[in-house]
Amino acid sequence: MPPRQQHPQTPPLQGKLANRNVMPKTLDGQITMEKTPSYFVTNEAPRRIHSMAKDTKLIVVVRNPVTRAISDYTQTLSKKPEIPTFEVLAFKNRTLGLIDASWSAIRIGIYALHLENWLQYFPLSQILFVSGERLITDPAGEMAKVQDFLGLKRIVTEKHFYFNKTKGFPCLKKPEDSSAPRCLGKSKGRTHPKIDPDVIHRLRKFYKPFNVMFYQMTGQDFQWEQEESDK
Repeated sequence: MPPRQQHPQTPPLQGKLANRNVMPKTLDGQITMEKTPSYFVTNEAPRRIHSMAKDTKLIVVVRNPVTRAISDYTQTLSKKPEIPTFEVLAFKNRTLGLIDASWSAIRIGIYALHLENWLQYFPLSQILFVSGERLITDPAGEMAKVQDFLGLKRIVTEKHFYFNKTKGFPCLKKPEDSSAPRCLGKSKGRTHPKIDPDVIHRLRKFYKPFNVMFYQMTGQDFQWEQEESDK
């Protein structure tokens, strides 16, 4: 049997997690926001954030975990072109079809597992789940949900977006401003490598029960299975 491949490691969470001293000052009428993708999948994050500010509202952007895993790999590949193929990294044993859930690119997409940790500290009412797919196809609609969740007036609307066909993502613009729209940088919207269809099929089967569990926990059906059947 060939030696196990070493997975590219996700960098450790940087800085002081949920430390009130490093947060910006908030004036009356202001909302302070902070984002770090690592929070949702970091075990100690819910406890530490709750101890700092238990009334914090949490926003989590999720997308089809199969697409998310491939996107994760694509980002790593751009920095480390020498890493093994996605197909090699995704399996403990490809012959037996055993997915390697210890690989961060795979594990992050098991959303139900991570949410279970958060629900020990925060009620579901304080967490908003934003669809990564709808954020692309209907950015104004998703942003309306975000603004409502935060108790803000709906300032950001359809007129603030236009779709960049080259990137495959919406760009943000200021209707009253003649400056160029703000689009995602070079690190976003990279072309994904072609993945063996059998590997995609096996990943879909692997994630399906976790997706169903996540839908039940959140009360939202993100329709990832339907999306896949349409392809």
